[in-house]
Amino acid sequence: MAGLAILRVVKLKTFGNIGGSEAHTARLQETLNADPQKMNLRLIGDDYLPLEEIVQFKIKFSTKYKPRKNAVLCSEMFLSASPEYFRPHDPSRAGEWDLQLMKKFASTSKIWLMENYGDKCVRAELHLDEATPHIHAYIVPVNDKTKQLSHNEMFGGSAKECRIKLSKLQDSYAAALAPLGIERGVKGSKATHTKIKEYYHAVNSQPLSLELARLAPQPGETAQQLYERIQADPVIQQLDHQLADRHRAIEHERWAHQSAIASEKLRQQLEAENAMLRQQQEQLRDLALEDVAWHLGLDCDHQHPGIWNAHGYIINIHNDQWNNFAPIQKQGGDTSIDLVMHVNRCNYRQAIAWLHDSFGATGVDRAVIAQARQVAAEFAQLEPRPKFIPPAADERQWQVVHNYLTQDCGILPNFVQAVHEQGLIYADEQQNAVFLIRDLDGETKGAFSIFVRGKGQGYVIPSKRTEGWFHFKVGQSPKGEIQKVVLCKSPIEVLSLASLSIIENQGNPERTMYMAVDSHKSLPVDFLSTVSHIEVAHPNDEFDNETVRIIMEQLHHAQRVKPKGKDWNDTLCTWKKNQKQKGPELEL
Repeated sequence: MAGLAILRVVKLKTFGNIGGSEAHTARLQETLNADPQKMNLRLIGDDYLPLEEIVQFKIKFSTKYKPRKNAVLCSEMFLSASPEYFRPHDPSRAGEWDLQLMKKFASTSKIWLMENYGDKCVRAELHLDEATPHIHAYIVPVNDKTKQLSHNEMFGGSAKECRIKLSKLQDSYAAALAPLGIERGVKGSKATHTKIKEYYHAVNSQPLSLELARLAPQPGETAQQLYERIQADPVIQQLDHQLADRHRAIEHERWAHQSAIASEKLRQQLEAENAMLRQQQEQLRDLALEDVAWHLGLDCDHQHPGIWNAHGYIINIHNDQWNNFAPIQKQGGDTSIDLVMHVNRCNYRQAIAWLHDSFGATGVDRAVIAQARQVAAEFAQLEPRPKFIPPAADERQWQVVHNYLTQDCGILPNFVQAVHEQGLIYADEQQNAVFLIRDLDGETKGAFSIFVRGKGQGYVIPSKRTEGWFHFKVGQSPKGEIQKVVLCKSPIEVLSLASLSIIENQGNPERTMYMAVDSHKSLPVDFLSTVSHIEVAHPNDEFDNETVRIIMEQLHHAQRVKPKGKDWNDTLCTWKKNQKQKGPELEL
């Protein structure tokens, strides 16, 4: 049976609806029927702003008029094909598909979207983590002639218009997919719905009356043979596929309803938070110098804007700064407290009391915060930057650290020595293992220390955790281009996984960088985005799974790699233990 093209369109009338839809399609919230081990792909749209903002920008710069109150802000289009196309040998194996067939479907669908909607299609997500590959595309329905939003013009308004335009749209999409062997369903056909309805009726009333001739055993047929024949029957298979699709559609509709309610609540919560944020931002701004000048009794010179006169002062206020050009002396400043102290000829405490009397407690808070921020900015400019000085190396203590890494942690001795000779690991005078933290150019930005003789580990203060990492490269030419980056939680995990890779590849892996990144806050996204192969190899527990989730949201092309043990060091130690039981330990 040939695969059939599938196309549906959903209206998104509010930004809350758009946010709720994105939460599902971009996997911003947990999706129960999705496989977290599989990655989805973004076919269209490389802007990682929230979809709501992207749609807002598109409407703002593509339309002349404000959208009507009930306008459709965005149209979500669902594109797919029936399971028979993706897994022709066994359509019932949900979650599996032929890779080449999937790629052809995705590429052809992307071209069709771009040819029909151009830059109006602001995003398209290819979902590979559910039962059957499918695409969610977001189209801002701008009418090129009127420069207005018009979902009706693009997809139809009345029920009749909608049927006609949707039918033509399905014709167009099916024609694009036809070279792949995907067909269009029969126009206006109700056969599929009738079969499912009859199936439900039969199951709910007299199940054995459904296709009785097909289900009846044949002469001499065993129970196992009957079971296999029924399983292979194309009519029964078709009904199973239709029921599975119907179940997913019902679940999706239920989710959409719940999501719309949740999105509206989220929108109201965000509005309240934005209002609070605007209030907080206002509180961080200094009092307007013009308001302070007015309360001080100065008057604005209307012939010379920015000049305030009184009490023998000629004060110019411009760009949040004030200067006194009175004949006595020239003074200036950039905070309201400075202005009060200057005009009233008072000290700091008296100026605060005057501001409280004139502007209340909120006004004093704003003035004090602004001045403190100004003082902090001056300190930041004048004070020298602290330079990290790593702990001094003590080669006499290296053997203790070497034994800890090779015997306690099971890391390959030759490998440990090679990294030590590069200066990336050494011992300090307290017999601690010190791992240098470097930026991507090799400059030292900090250090990570493990207390070999006691318990504990941590960054050496003042390490710059967001500017450097413990990392090194292995494999092929030392100056070769990096083909893969492996992210681990800690230096010990990095050394352990690299050791396992050396063992597996007999010392000749592809050019790979191993890097310790213990938090998404220190992730070098700009660099990692340029590397085609990224593996996230953190331990498999609740805390680290959350870290991995956030990292993979920032690096959509990354892949998850899980250790067999609780972590990579545990996996390495288990491997060495098994090797020892088999015979002499492998020397590497």
